[in-house]
Parts: sequence; C-alpha cells; structure tokens
Amino acid sequence: MKPQELYNLPEEPGVYLMKDKHDTIIYVGKAKILKNRLKQYFTARDKHTPKVKAMVSNVASFEYIITDSEIEALILECNLIKKHKPYYNILLKDDKHYPYIKVTIREDFPRIMLARKMVKDGSKYYGPYTSSAAVREVIAMVSKLYKLPVCNLKMPSDIGKRRECLHAHIEQCIAPCINPITREAYRKQIAHACDFLEGKHEELLAELEQQMIAASEALEFERAAFLRDKINAVKRLDERQKVISDKQTDEDVVGFFRQDNKVYTEVFFIRRGRLIGRRSSVLNQVSETEDSVVCSEFIKQFYAENSDIPRFIYTAYESDEEALLSAWLSEKSGRKTKISCPKRGENKKLTEMACKNARQSAVDHLLKGSRQRVPARVVELKEKLNLPALPKRIESYDISHTAGVDPVASMVVFTDGKPARSLYRRFKIETAKGGDDCASLTETLYRRFRHAKEEEEQLAQGEEFQPKFLPRPDLILLDGGKQQVHAISELLQLLDLDIPLFGMVKDDRHRTRGVISPQDEEIDFKGSSASFQLLSEIQEEVHRFAIDYHKKLRSKRVTGSVLEDIEGVGEQTRKKLIRTFKSVAAIREAELDELKAVSGLSGRTAENIYNFFHKTS
Repeated sequence: MKPQELYNLPEEPGVYLMKDKHDTIIYVGKAKILKNRLKQYFTARDKHTPKVKAMVSNVASFEYIITDSEIEALILECNLIKKHKPYYNILLKDDKHYPYIKVTIREDFPRIMLARKMVKDGSKYYGPYTSSAAVREVIAMVSKLYKLPVCNLKMPSDIGKRRECLHAHIEQCIAPCINPITREAYRKQIAHACDFLEGKHEELLAELEQQMIAASEALEFERAAFLRDKINAVKRLDERQKVISDKQTDEDVVGFFRQDNKVYTEVFFIRRGRLIGRRSSVLNQVSETEDSVVCSEFIKQFYAENSDIPRFIYTAYESDEEALLSAWLSEKSGRKTKISCPKRGENKKLTEMACKNARQSAVDHLLKGSRQRVPARVVELKEKLNLPALPKRIESYDISHTAGVDPVASMVVFTDGKPARSLYRRFKIETAKGGDDCASLTETLYRRFRHAKEEEEQLAQGEEFQPKFLPRPDLILLDGGKQQVHAISELLQLLDLDIPLFGMVKDDRHRTRGVISPQDEEIDFKGSSASFQLLSEIQEEVHRFAIDYHKKLRSKRVTGSVLEDIEGVGEQTRKKLIRTFKSVAAIREAELDELKAVSGLSGRTAENIYNFFHKTS
C-alpha cells in the first residue's frame, strides 16, 4: 500500500472495499471520515486484533465510494455486504423465511393473503408469524369473521365472470364478484379485519356479544350459536398470544449468546404487548469482535431487508452506533425508532429472557450437528407441509372396529423416516361409543398425552424408568378426514399443545392422495415424490397395526376365551354358554333372566356374566 494513497483520501463519509491480490472483495466497511478510518488500518498495526491483522495482511488494494451522509454510507455498506459476502465481515446466517399476512389496501377490493417477505408496494403487512400454518389459520379466521373472499379473483375486473362458489352459497363470503356491494362497504369490512390483525379485539368481542344477545332474545338461536363460535375463536387467538407487557407498544427484543466463533441471536417480536413470534439466527466470524460491534452488525443486517420496524428495539449488548442506527431505522420506517440497551426494570428482564432463548438455540444447534443425518424424504415432508421443524418423530393414529364392536386404536411411530416398532402402542377404546371414530381418536390421544404428562412428573421427581410416551411427536398424522382433524385440533388446543396436525386422505380407489389441515386446506403430493412414499408407508402401517389388533380381539371373543376372565366361568361353563347362545356377542346381549335359564348355571355366575359385559361394554 503506497503512503500517498492514504494521504490523498477524502475527508468525507463513505464506504470502502478491501481487495486481495485476486481482486476479490474481502471486507466492506463504512466511515464518517474515510481518510481517518483507512489510515487506522495501515498505521499502528500493533493495536489491531489478530483478525484485523490477518485481513490487512491480505489487502492488495482498496476502493471507496463517497456518500452525502453517514446514513447513506450505512445503507450502501449493508447492500454491498449482502451482495459480496466478504470473508472478513461478520455475516448473519439465517435461512428461515418467516411469513407475513399481507393486505392489499391499494386495490379497490383489497385481499388478505400470505406473503413470504415484506416489500414496499403500499400494502399492509402483519407479522412475522412463526409458521405458514399459523398465517393460514389467522387468515381463515379473519376471512370467516368478516366474510371476506379467500379466492384469487381480482376485483372489479373479475366481477360477473364466474358463478356462485361454495363459500358464497353457504354465506361465508360477501362475494363481491357476484353481489352488488359498494367499494366503500367492502373496504369497511377490510378496515375491521385490519383492526383485528392489529390486536384490537376488545371492541370486536363487545360487538359480537351484543349481537349474540340480540339474536338470542329474538329467538334466532342458529345465528346466536354462530356468533358464539365467533367469540370463542377470537378468545382462543387471544389466549395463544403470550402477554409480555401491559404497554400497548411495538417492540423487538434482541438477545445474544457467544459460543466459540459464533454469536447466536434471538429476536422477540412484541406487538401491542403480546409476543407474536420469534426468530433465531447466527453471526459467524466473531471470536475477537467486541460486543458493541456484534450488536451494530446484527442490527444493520437484520433490519436491512425487514420493513416491519417497531418503535423500540431493546438489545442485550450496547451498540457502538446507537444514535446512527436509530436515525437510519427512523428514516427507513417513517417514524421515530429508538435502539437502547436497558440496564434495569422490565425491559432488562425481556433482554435476559431473549438471551436465555439464544443460549438454547446454541444448544439445539450443537445437538443437531451431533445427530445422524436426516433422510431426504423427512426434509421434503417438512418443506411440503411448511412445518416449523424437522418431523424427526412422527406419530400416526387409526381406529378399527366391526360395526362398532370391539373398537381399538393404534399408534405407530416413525423416527427419522423409519418405523420404530418398539414404540408402537395399542389402545382399547373405553368410553367412546363404538363406531364414533372422532370420539375414539379424541379418547386415544387424550390418554396418550395424559400418560406423557404423568411420565414427565415422575422424571421430575427423580424416578428412573424408561418412558413409553415421551418425547412428544413433532408431527401427528390421522388416518381420517376433516371431522377427525377438527376433533383432535380442538383437543390439542385444550391441552395447550402446539403440534402440527394433518389428516391423511384417500382417493376414490382408497389410495393415499394427500393430507388435510385443521384449516381444511388440502395438500396433494406427487406420486413419485419421496415425501409421498413416506406418507403412504405411514398410512399403510398404522392401518395394518390397527386391523391386526382388532382381529386379535375379535378372535378372542369368537372363541369365547374372554369368558374365562369372568369369576365362576370355567371351561365347561364356557362351552355350555357357547352351545346355548352360539357366540360371545349373543351372550353379551343376553338379559339376566336368559342367563339364569341356562341349565347348570348358578344365579351368582349368571349375575357375574351379566355385570361383566355391562360394565365393559
């Protein structure tokens, strides 16, 4: 590096690019005064960290770009780091694409849809949400509450081009495509929907409750029940969003955890006092970087593409550019944004909680690296179903019976895409009526998760044993359709379990076709795909296991061996009963007087038989 190059540098803000002998950009930085910053690199080298020394030793040339202000330099620096990914820059690794809800308010008839990222197109965005399934659930709820279209028609150009759809027919959509509704009236419904998405549920609940009372007093009980279901849906959404603060402000909370040459980060998204989502990421190449620099680099890269910028950002590390970054984000969002590192109080506790979660992310990352490679078909299934995590443990359930007699349930377990037969479980249905598959599945999964909770309590008390129902699954698949999925979805909500759930649906030939979600969204699979083969294998296995168990029980009842479980019934009495009634099913249905009439059968034994079947039926 020639000394005159350094002394001829401008004393203005800008961005500099360091290059190696191959003309590859190895570092991008910004400076308030370019001359002063670049001179520091090539003088007083003894004060540099080993990382900076290594970088400088590889610099063969540099170039710079003058900007009008330090904020412009910061924006340009972010863009160049993103484009070139220089080796010596701290790089944010985050391959997750968190979804948003998008409301196209610039259109005459706005639509509500899922969006993968926020762009400056004049639309309103809500989120980010933790998964696509969560977005679809909220969109379905909002659309149902306000009878908004869920199709892809564009208004007003598509008005009158199609016939009435099912949603319009059952009055779940105001159907602006066929019904005479003004733009103003439609946009009023959209405004209410936006209020709902912003968490303003109190006014909606009060209005719905008044409508429900009025409908009830007018003896319109069907409408009152419909309004009651709406109220319950809104309350469920409220309960699922964890209340973090009494303040009705929008905040992001950033936690950090150092591990070797990485810093793991966790961001909590708090909107109107409620935790609506979180996001984990990793910063690489930070072993000798100060905390304040780590914080600044994270904020620059994290918010460079994120236009959902809150009023307050609380960080666990102090930033060395707090004022500059606050000004940049304020300009970017169009409202004042303040970055700070709280030292005490509620906000300090929030950053500590975020740091605790960042530490857990580091643990999960290390455990993930030590595990066996996950098969491609499991990864493909995760992507196809938009699951929040890899479904390393999949549980599937099926019910089997003959005309309601001897109902049983099967639970099969696949770990890393392979059947784990030692983990299979069978259930005799005890309370649900035979033939009611929804009730039978509900009973089965309730018992399964009750056992899991009991095992957790035993482990917490220090007991040593091999759990039969732990860990809980990453994915639940039901051999059933819409009704079964809805029933188990409600059960999981009651048990406060956030486990992805789908029903495995079949075509007219009784072959696996795809899955259906609790939001009634059908997902079809390509027959040649690896994920489809896994799905088919699971469905066949759970069905086989249920049928085998049912046949075993049925065989036991037909041969009459179950009678030996009754006090006073030996082999001779069993043969006598079978000769008289021909089958165990007929014995089960027999009245007490009919049993007492069997030759050689005592009255007490007859009562034992009658009580046995009537207690267990």
